[in-house]
Amino acid sequence: MEHHPSGADRTAPAIELRNISKRYGNGTLANEDVSLTIERGEIHAICGENGAGKSTIMKMIYGLIQPSAGTILVDGIERHFTHPSQAIAAGIGMVAQHLNLVPSFTIAENVVLGQEPAGRGGLLNRDAAVAAVQQLAKSFGLDVDPTARVGDVSIGMQQRTEILKTLYRGAQILLMDEPTAVLTPQETDELFAAIRRLVASGVTVIVITHKLSEVKAISDRLTVLRDGRVTGYADTADIDHRTIAEMMVGRPLAPQVVKRVDARDRQPRVRVRQLGYVNAQGSVRLSDINFDVAGGEIVGIAGVEGNGQNSLARVLSGLAAPHAGTGDLDGVTFTGRGVRVARKSGVATVPEDRLTEGVAVNLDIENNVVATTYYQPSFSAFGCLKTGTIGKWAKDLIKQFEIKTASAKTPVGALSGGNMQKVVMAREISGEPKFLVAAQPTRGVDVGAAGSLRDELVALRDRGAAVLLISADLEEILSLSDRIAVLFKGEIVAHVRADTADQREIGLYMTGLKRQPHAAATLDAAFASDPLEAIA
Repeated sequence: MEHHPSGADRTAPAIELRNISKRYGNGTLANEDVSLTIERGEIHAICGENGAGKSTIMKMIYGLIQPSAGTILVDGIERHFTHPSQAIAAGIGMVAQHLNLVPSFTIAENVVLGQEPAGRGGLLNRDAAVAAVQQLAKSFGLDVDPTARVGDVSIGMQQRTEILKTLYRGAQILLMDEPTAVLTPQETDELFAAIRRLVASGVTVIVITHKLSEVKAISDRLTVLRDGRVTGYADTADIDHRTIAEMMVGRPLAPQVVKRVDARDRQPRVRVRQLGYVNAQGSVRLSDINFDVAGGEIVGIAGVEGNGQNSLARVLSGLAAPHAGTGDLDGVTFTGRGVRVARKSGVATVPEDRLTEGVAVNLDIENNVVATTYYQPSFSAFGCLKTGTIGKWAKDLIKQFEIKTASAKTPVGALSGGNMQKVVMAREISGEPKFLVAAQPTRGVDVGAAGSLRDELVALRDRGAAVLLISADLEEILSLSDRIAVLFKGEIVAHVRADTADQREIGLYMTGLKRQPHAAATLDAAFASDPLEAIA
């Protein structure tokens, strides 16, 4: 189903932005004087730090928001989209980072939703829907089972379903926002192969991503944004990772080299045994979890999101009580006794959801950086806060962690997502914890700031703390960890040496295609078998 609007110039660029600006009602300038050209039949990457204006560009192209100034041309025709339906009619489709599917519906039902083939009585003709999706999937080389329920299939297949939704509606220009955010390496490879097949069939693809290795792997050309403005264009083959990163942040970046630690001859500082957790709905989220973390060691937890990582972080931080097993720090049990006991034991936490569990958005930076320590003698006396001491402490942390703010009195809710995360990291690390549980510590943080936060984690390790790194970013896990445990369906399925780990091998464990027998990540446990030996 191709759209060829009347008057369309098939020799013109697929998309052209001319001097586009977007200013919101509160005065925030998201984009200024952005001009870029997306050629027909190319894969074009739009790169930039968190808050650089990438998603705003996508939303304007798709009609979710309208530019304050400038012109958008599609197939050489000037367009003024006020609703996504108009963009869809012009042949534009969008796959958002957070997939928009109905879990209880089949893949076919999701694809045709809103444009269903009708049967008797105007009801959905399911056979026709399945046949249409099968034919569409076959023609574009997208492997799906049209009869499977979306809630029962992998994230990769869910994403292919979203792509099919756009193609079913005739998309010839496909916008993809952080498409590999929750994919395994194998699923990423499959997605890239599918994108190349789409382009070979005439589809133009625009990808937003912060993963520079993926920019190089998939795109033909790229545009870099910084602070809402274009800072450069390039043919991807002619530019390296470091140059792209420096265009994004506007300054030279030092290479990050982390020295590995082999702590297997040490005593565990953190000892977790037979840990189990059942959520409020009665679902088993963790089962028989066993691992150690030595002082001066980073243990990474890898896995596709939703396989128990968040439950593990909540149990270790004291937010949830385990249904079985224990966690000990320096020989003292800290699990199942609440947050205050865990913190007094020396546990600190960078939570996955900073907005609900990491910061109080209506309070200023000063109050947030002492939210876990305000009752201590350093910050209070005779029931009153030492505001002067707290203010100086906050200013010191703002400087150390490079938090972009006008003052320590700024409400945290007024900060960007990346700077909110810096506030959380500053509070948790500055307390010199014995054990830090860091869940998605650099999510939503720009390239330069992510590097400095990772440096802080390594420095904390080198001062003798035990660090548990839980991250959906496999590259981050591989670059920072000394040992790696892989979680699948709430169980540890592999214990891997970080210095010799293979990304694709870990991907097999993450998807359940491989499993190490009797896997545990204790200091005396065996590492996973030879990468070539697959164990069902």
